Amino acid sequence: MENQTTVPYFLLLEFSKDQHLQLLHFFLFFILYLATATANLLVISVVAFDHQLRSPMYFFLMNLAMQDLGIVSAIVPKSMMNSLMDTRHISYFGCVAQLFLFTSFEASDISLLTVMAYDRYVAICNPLHYEMVMNWKACTKIVILVWFTSLLYGMVHTIGTFSIPFCSNVVNQFFCEIPKLLNLSCFGFNLVEVGLIVASVAAALCCFIFIIVSYTMIFKAVLRIPSVTGRQKTISTCLPHLIVFSMLLVTVCLAYLRPPSNTPTYLDFALTALYCLLPPLFNPIIYSIRNKNIKSVLSKLWRF
Repeated sequence: MENQTTVPYFLLLEFSKDQHLQLLHFFLFFILYLATATANLLVISVVAFDHQLRSPMYFFLMNLAMQDLGIVSAIVPKSMMNSLMDTRHISYFGCVAQLFLFTSFEASDISLLTVMAYDRYVAICNPLHYEMVMNWKACTKIVILVWFTSLLYGMVHTIGTFSIPFCSNVVNQFFCEIPKLLNLSCFGFNLVEVGLIVASVAAALCCFIFIIVSYTMIFKAVLRIPSVTGRQKTISTCLPHLIVFSMLLVTVCLAYLRPPSNTPTYLDFALTALYCLLPPLFNPIIYSIRNKNIKSVLSKLWRF
């Protein structure tokens, strides 16, 4: 039993046994990763170095771009390297690090989207109190709290997941994911980790409900604006965040609200890749397309 519970490495999901398809997988992931990294780094650079974008909304957007870049950087390079080298291996500590980073960045993403919904609610429903509520000191504290609690969340989940004894090292996913690792347990589900997952689902559900309630109140406030132009301008400030939130919600539901399967399929691979890679790629694009200030700064950089 001691030999069964000691796993020196894990075997990740193999995209294909055909070397040509493996190379195709590498190039597809490389293009996606390059596009995602470029888009998010541009947003980070624009917000960090342009003095015109000194508001809480852009500060939160810069942190969202950091988190999205962290999500793809935690899982995509290893999958690319495995396809290029025609291998499936990931070390035990590499799997631990991957799970910790991915879980932390995903948690911070959801938390920050919730904070951004509150920011829009205060700006539209209580504009006279906005400067007092969402000042720089408060925003800095909020972002520090988001990062700290997310890293703590990732650490607790990582400890809970890797405290179980593993009877197999074959992970039916292209990265170290909590549900797939729990399936490798020798003694069924770990009650501690199951409790953490239930608490996580409840917390995520609370965030989603908070965002929905916030936008319900925002739309009520928008309908009271007498000017059509004013209503359109107000909605345009919320639309990017609403699209980003909807995309995350839809992709997560597609990935996880399906009957569990012990045998990996290309559909599982595609849905997981969709929810892991699609939001980080399109979040900065959506915000940049819908935001005149960011487009203005980007056009200046392009001319330079």
